[in-house]
Amino acid sequence: MNHYPFSAIVGQNKLKRALLLCAVNPSIGGVLIKGEKGTAKSTAARGLSSVMPMIQRVSGSLFNTSEKEKNTDIQFVNQSSELEDIAVPFVDLPLGASEDRVLGSLDLEAIVSEKKKKFLPGLLAGAHRGILYIDEVNLLQDHLVDILLDVAASGINTVQREGLSVSHPSKFILIGTMNPEEGNLRPQFLDRFGLMVEVESQMDVKERTEVVRRRMSFENNPEQFLSQWVSSQQTLQNQIKKAQQLLPQVEMPEGLLTLISQLCIEWSVSSLRADIVLYKTAVTLAALADRKTVTADDVKQAAELVLVHRKGKRPFEQNKNPQAGQNPENGNKISSDQNQDSQSDSESKSGEIADGECGDGPEGKGICPPEQSEKIFQPLLQKEIPQIRLELPVTSENLLSGRRTKAIGTVKGFQVRTEKNPVTTDLAFSETIQHALLRDPDHLQITKEDLHQKIKSGRAGHLILFVVDASGSMAAGKRMEAVKGSVLSLLKDAYQKRDMVGVISFRGVEAEILLEPTLSIDLAEKALETLPTGGRTPLAHAMQLAEQVLDRYKNERDLKPLLVILSDGKANVPVRGGGDPWQQTLQIAAMIQKMHIPALVLDTENGYLRFGRAAELAKVLGGECLSLDDLSSDEVTRTVSLRINN
Repeated sequence: MNHYPFSAIVGQNKLKRALLLCAVNPSIGGVLIKGEKGTAKSTAARGLSSVMPMIQRVSGSLFNTSEKEKNTDIQFVNQSSELEDIAVPFVDLPLGASEDRVLGSLDLEAIVSEKKKKFLPGLLAGAHRGILYIDEVNLLQDHLVDILLDVAASGINTVQREGLSVSHPSKFILIGTMNPEEGNLRPQFLDRFGLMVEVESQMDVKERTEVVRRRMSFENNPEQFLSQWVSSQQTLQNQIKKAQQLLPQVEMPEGLLTLISQLCIEWSVSSLRADIVLYKTAVTLAALADRKTVTADDVKQAAELVLVHRKGKRPFEQNKNPQAGQNPENGNKISSDQNQDSQSDSESKSGEIADGECGDGPEGKGICPPEQSEKIFQPLLQKEIPQIRLELPVTSENLLSGRRTKAIGTVKGFQVRTEKNPVTTDLAFSETIQHALLRDPDHLQITKEDLHQKIKSGRAGHLILFVVDASGSMAAGKRMEAVKGSVLSLLKDAYQKRDMVGVISFRGVEAEILLEPTLSIDLAEKALETLPTGGRTPLAHAMQLAEQVLDRYKNERDLKPLLVILSDGKANVPVRGGGDPWQQTLQIAAMIQKMHIPALVLDTENGYLRFGRAAELAKVLGGECLSLDDLSSDEVTRTVSLRINN
């Protein structure tokens, strides 16, 4: 298969530099490429192997064994074999690959024909001394992530299958691509990537034009296009080869070594892996530039690739740096003049009102003055955010592989064990044949007694749709801060469980879909933090939008929706066409209830006089209602999990 030439890629210089660095020095640890679709992520990754120098292996080795590793190759141990030159292997790891396909398994053909156990190498064997490429790596199954973490750390793949134990070298350049809108990567897996590059679409007219011109030329006549880039490809290959030879001779000045440690500390990077990778990257940059001494510019360029994805702040962690205008020596205190000015500005601009005013009346009597402006409230500090976890029941055998609800025996998922079953729906071939051979080694005859069933384990995927009240009544008594803090807690749980999330907000005269359902918790967090507060309470319209979103997903067998509403329920704006806003809200809630979608209402109402609208809404939805005032209690947190589960 002809890959698009690496040297023909237009622009994306940082991406190409990162890939070349790993080609020169695979010990850097690979590259994670983040960016939207159509930004040459996959093209660059696939094209890298074509500019890497060929490798030499034992002829016919399924493990790409070098001459030095010959005695560890179970194919050729104690045998003499010739060597052969091959192109650097490029192995594509599919998201749905089984453990056996990745690790290796028993060779069933050998069992049948030779009546003996023989190892069949997997993808990790084929990727040894080459490139292991994972598209949409953030969607990779957890059990495969764990496998890759182990092998990447040790450089050895150990397989134990049905009495067969095999170990073989597996060292590769790990290249992963991901669209950040489709979800995040586990922190421990993220740290395994030596470098990270964020790519963007070309916004230069000339560059975009040239991209199209070259791509069409390649598609119309691949052979002719490739021939035009032979010289450029060879030049890059020679540059890589020369840099590999020069690399052991490159020296790092002591002052720059200190600079590396200082940079890692300044970026709040806890892992010492960052210091080591930064050192290796800076040295490799010098070698690639045909220099024997590292410069400060090398360290700077390396830091841009090494530290970005390792910086201390992670999703949902608070910024520990002093806010603008604060005096670090005095903590949060500022001068009295500044304080007075700030207070004056706040009073004139925020439009904050007392409880019971704008938009708070259940019948729409609270009218916002036209001069009132909206205000953005920050969520409560992380330590004040209650830890809310949602455990949901499994109601379908065909489930998206999330991490929240464990589903044993599902059709999808990964194999955890096998068991004898004369009426099997998912045959475990290896175990079935092995059992038959153990029963009669000389004659392979499979009976019902030999049949084994695969038992798989997965996680039910969920869509959590948040409907957030941002009306003026939420400005009083730190309600909005509490609401945002509570949603952040639920988002944190969703982030850890790889759930999809969507956010609908409502204020003023209408609701809006602030964030369409996505796996990117970062986007949800940003949307929530910038959500302003003010105006009336168009809850009916918000419920209408929620019904429309949930209707799109109600028949998705791979996804189970959950509705979470944060409001006091005091609807006072009807949907278009007029009518009673509260009755409209209840009517739409009844429609949602017929979808049999679990619902949770977090009541934001406080104070002495309460209308109890949130509880009434929850009753119509067939869900549960909890008071937001009580959510600081661990006992209530556990209650949330238990009630949703039941």
